[in-house]
Amino acid sequence: MSDFVQVFALVALILTVATLAAGLIERLPLSFPLMFLAIGFALGRSGLGLVDITTRDETLGVVATLTLSLVLFLDATKLQLSELGRRWLVPFLVLVPGTGLIIALSAAPLAYLFDFGWVLAFIGGAVLASTDPVVLREIVRDARIPRSVRQILRIEAGMNDIVVLPVVLILIAVAVGGVHSAAGWADFLGRLLLVGPLLGLAIGGAGAWLIGWADRVASIRREYQALYVVGLVLGSYAAATAAGGDGFLSAFAAGASVVVFNQKLCDCFLEYGEVTSEMAMMAAFVLFGALLSGILDTVPLAQALLMSALVVLVIRPGVLGLVLSRARMSREAHAFIAWFGPRGLNSLLLVLVVAQAEVPGAEMLLGVVGVVVLVSVTIHGASAAPASAWYGRRASKETLVEERESTAADLFVHDEVDINMIAPEMLHQLLSGPNPPLVLDVRSRSSYEGEGQQIPRSVRVLPDQVAEWVGDLPTHRMVVAYCTCNDEATSARAAQQLRYHGINAVALKGGLETWRYPTEPTTVSDDGASLAGVDRP
Repeated sequence: MSDFVQVFALVALILTVATLAAGLIERLPLSFPLMFLAIGFALGRSGLGLVDITTRDETLGVVATLTLSLVLFLDATKLQLSELGRRWLVPFLVLVPGTGLIIALSAAPLAYLFDFGWVLAFIGGAVLASTDPVVLREIVRDARIPRSVRQILRIEAGMNDIVVLPVVLILIAVAVGGVHSAAGWADFLGRLLLVGPLLGLAIGGAGAWLIGWADRVASIRREYQALYVVGLVLGSYAAATAAGGDGFLSAFAAGASVVVFNQKLCDCFLEYGEVTSEMAMMAAFVLFGALLSGILDTVPLAQALLMSALVVLVIRPGVLGLVLSRARMSREAHAFIAWFGPRGLNSLLLVLVVAQAEVPGAEMLLGVVGVVVLVSVTIHGASAAPASAWYGRRASKETLVEERESTAADLFVHDEVDINMIAPEMLHQLLSGPNPPLVLDVRSRSSYEGEGQQIPRSVRVLPDQVAEWVGDLPTHRMVVAYCTCNDEATSARAAQQLRYHGINAVALKGGLETWRYPTEPTTVSDDGASLAGVDRP
């Protein structure tokens, strides 16, 4: 069968099987990565022998490059740095040392169990430090899980590759001996860390501005806007590679430029880009499954399974437990975050870069990483739905401390702002006035489910979604946040977050229960800013 016919057959298999199996996969303790790895394995040399693929295969190289470029670009556009504001550095500084520690702790057993040299062992540690956003996808979309917790997982999955990738590329240069002098290293590091990212920033930022301007002038159709941004991804990769930089870092920088320069992409791209990257990821999993089918018999299985247990059950959970020890969150949140660090497609893509650079021992490393990925996608994919349901049940029974925070940064530090507490009688009068405030029901999941009533015309917003909800809310309108009488801390924290975003916000004294039983008369000032009956907590 010719190569292009094999490609057509692969695409047909992916599209039909993914669609037909979607409903079943969502109901069973399975995941799409595991299913497509299994399909590839069955098609490979250890199975039916229909697909014989090596690390030098051009189809695998093209699919892997496209997939990693799209994943990095999309991850960068989802970083929500503008939402975190100046505090984005806090979770970054927490997670980056954690990634470095995972690399070091993973390198030691790789050197001991497989007799890898230390350079190759640290390359393997870096590859295994990459957290896969594919398996995490459903978790970070699950509204039962407090948003701050989901954002920590999203930040780790989106940003740790930018720590891991330069480490891998530098260690590859050391392993193959491609750089021999101080001047050579200066040139290499300049191209790697400056040329690629700067080209990506320029192409992504200018390209995003240009499509916005052209759309305002000539009204470009949505489908062309979607295709245009895929062109930005590929263009940033190609430009950096041609200039001697790294195309993957450039693709990430192109996505980050959209956030940094506050440009807006058509939501059609995010939809189309997700679909395109989804198809590319499925194809990559099938190809990697076929590749592993031909090399896993060369890997010492017992040592590889022990390595998998160390990475999945010991190293990352231990490191994340350490770096998050100062975060304000419940034991359930600590356990949830520590557990969900799946290794998957990104690790396979990175180790393929190592193999294609012809680093000695890279094929054995690829097999070991393949076993770790198989173990990880199996147990993390199987536990995603049950663990999310368990965490959701905990949140439905009691107010967890992380529910009061909207962003990952807020779990570590938040700006202390004096919050006024408004009496219920005053709120009655304000609501009857010419400029009534917006009343915000910020009860936690457990408080809301246990009490079915609301203040009339109030807007229901989960406390961990206040920062996301505030959006384009006019800053001149007063907002009154309320919770329950035994959870004033939640309404005060919500008002504090609103004030951080420039909203005139207060919290209802006593919560919903006192609203039903007003007792003290009060007076209202003209601007609603200085009120009798308003206390500070």
